[in-house]
Amino acid sequence: MKIFLLTVATISSVALIESPVGLMFPDLKAETLENKVVNLPADTKGKSTIISLAYSDEAEKDLKTWYEPMYDKFIAKTELMSDAYDLNLYFVPMFTGTKETAAAGAKRQMKETVQTDIQPHIIVYKGAIDFYKEKLKMDDKKKPYIFVLDKDGKIIYFTSGAYTEDKMDEIEDKIE
Repeated sequence: MKIFLLTVATISSVALIESPVGLMFPDLKAETLENKVVNLPADTKGKSTIISLAYSDEAEKDLKTWYEPMYDKFIAKTELMSDAYDLNLYFVPMFTGTKETAAAGAKRQMKETVQTDIQPHIIVYKGAIDFYKEKLKMDDKKKPYIFVLDKDGKIIYFTSGAYTEDKMDEIEDKIE
């Protein structure tokens, strides 16, 4: 009897996991490292977009594992690339609550430590997090969340956690 109840509990907890796929990405206002305001998804309409969010120090470490592979795959222009992607790519460290005051220092540090060609793809959010956690199903603050949007701003794919080649392949399959 105990095994049966455990199985039912496991199945029902899996059924409760929700996905933001099919929803419009909620409005998010952030700043580039050069203090230019970017409004997501409004400023990305007309192109596929990849947005990666992290709202804790631990998640930001995993977010950084995506920087170079995503940039190299989708943005970098090389002689070998015959079919270049035309998309928007943003990495978004989120500073919320008492950590909002640390955003300016973090931006300065990123300007000093992050590859120059990746810097234009980093935007910094300061503000409340609960709305985004609920709308985007970002329940685990220890993970970064990666969203692929269609040309209208609708979420067509999402994943979370550190970079893996399998996740990158799934993202590439969704790009229009």
